[in-house]
Amino acid sequence: MNVKIATAQYDISFLENWQQYQSKVERWVLDAAQQDAKILLFPEYASMELASLFIARDGVYAVSLSGTGSAIARDGVYAGILPGAGSAGEAVYSSLSKQLAVMQSLLEDYLDLFQMLAKKYQCIIQSGTFPVKTDSGAYRNRAYLFMPNGQFDYQDKLMMTRFENEQWLIQSGEELRCFDSEYGKIAINVCYDSEFPMLARKQVEAGANLILVPSCTDTLAGYHRVKIGCQARALENQCYVVQAALVGNAPWSEAVDVNIGAAAVYTPVDRGFPDNGILAAGKLNAVQWVVAEVSLGACATVREQGQVFNYKDWSLQHAFVMRS
Repeated sequence: MNVKIATAQYDISFLENWQQYQSKVERWVLDAAQQDAKILLFPEYASMELASLFIARDGVYAVSLSGTGSAIARDGVYAGILPGAGSAGEAVYSSLSKQLAVMQSLLEDYLDLFQMLAKKYQCIIQSGTFPVKTDSGAYRNRAYLFMPNGQFDYQDKLMMTRFENEQWLIQSGEELRCFDSEYGKIAINVCYDSEFPMLARKQVEAGANLILVPSCTDTLAGYHRVKIGCQARALENQCYVVQAALVGNAPWSEAVDVNIGAAAVYTPVDRGFPDNGILAAGKLNAVQWVVAEVSLGACATVREQGQVFNYKDWSLQHAFVMRS
């Protein structure tokens, strides 16, 4: 089955209100839908622009919202008391810990928004990631997948970077998942996860032919690490891997101040696919969708008829012993 995939080079913005965010995201989705894309991928930590909405006023963090939503209190302003809240005018986005806390007030509205958009435009949307506070009190970097029928699920990031571990204190998830769709099984590797081959391998062995990789990197080296990881996963599993990238500078944010990258659709490197394994790629740091049509059934074909059998030969590497 053929399907068009749109993967975003999404620019982070400083927002004035919730309505501005909602309008921005819907414009992106509409643009992809008008190009007949049925699977949309946003980048890791794209949601962090929501932290720009919060300002401390006399020890109370508030965000101006318009419209209706679960987080909206009287007069269109959500207000929540946080321990250690600063003086009037202190920006919550200047604190790594405080921004995580206040963003939880918008999680339900965030989920409602993407659920609505997936249904309205009849597409599958991987919305990037949102740092979610779990029942244990720990934060996890969560990637939601929204279906056209209104259902949604998530994959937590499993391999944490040093910044997430040592400064942001975001914890690893616990399990790998695959998601059923009308186009077959879809898997998600969040950014750094794509650099560890056993994660994708387990998902592919569970039936995934498409791996979505929302990414956020602040150096060229970081971007290339994820890019190389994505291409390696496509090569060894003979499947499609799609990378999205957060782009643009946000000097107001301590978490996502610099963002470098490009989106791309990677393929097996064999008959019927591009010789370099790149079906489509964006211009570095540009703000754009990268759209490509993929044939997910071609993965099964290349695994049986390809010049090489990367997927089938995987287990053979375990037979060799290291000579001492």
